[in-house]
Amino acid sequence: MEAVDAARALLGLEVGLLLCCVGAAGGCTVSVSQPPVLEVDDAQGAVTVPCSFSTVGCPPEPLSSLWFRYGAHRTETLCVDGCTSEADKFTVRKALAENQVSLTVNRLTPNDSAIYICGLASPSSEDPRAKEAGAGTVLVVVRGARGPGKGLRGLLAALLALLSVYVVVVLGIFVILARSKFNTLRNKEKEDSQKKKSARRIFREIAQELYNKRHVGTSHQPEKDNTYENRTALDNYERP
Repeated sequence: MEAVDAARALLGLEVGLLLCCVGAAGGCTVSVSQPPVLEVDDAQGAVTVPCSFSTVGCPPEPLSSLWFRYGAHRTETLCVDGCTSEADKFTVRKALAENQVSLTVNRLTPNDSAIYICGLASPSSEDPRAKEAGAGTVLVVVRGARGPGKGLRGLLAALLALLSVYVVVVLGIFVILARSKFNTLRNKEKEDSQKKKSARRIFREIAQELYNKRHVGTSHQPEKDNTYENRTALDNYERP
């Protein structure tokens, strides 16, 4: 902790020395605040260190900003020229209307763990209070478990899509086969029912025919017997 305080004091002195050459008029006070700690995973890719400020009695002009970081072995001055390109390791964004200045650290690695200090100054003021450095933000970058790369994620997405299509096709085939089997069973039941009806109809027709034959035979027999008796009687009558 003492080393951190010493580093902050040293950086505050350096900021004061660097900012002392940016102005001329008095009665201006600049205040700066930063979050004390930020902890991120290097898989995140980038992190933004915010810096808020306020001014009292300062000329209506944009403030000059400087960023420093105190690492394990050295102090670095960051983004003296603004660092506005996305291709840079560091990117500075100014939202002066919202009293915000931020530093984005791109392509994060554990080596980016350090104390990041924001310095602001009113360019046209010589008042010592017109230039101020924040207390610093301790950025801790930890190495996390790497997720699958973009190529692997794309492959997994493609496999998942193919699996979904396969499931849909299998379900469709199952439904078609189930309907086909149901229709086959229903047609078979209809055929069996028709066969049974046809067999019953044939049986009824045979039974009806047998009944008709028996009835006709029975009804004709007495008639034959009477005729025979009548002829016999007639013959006897006519015989002398």
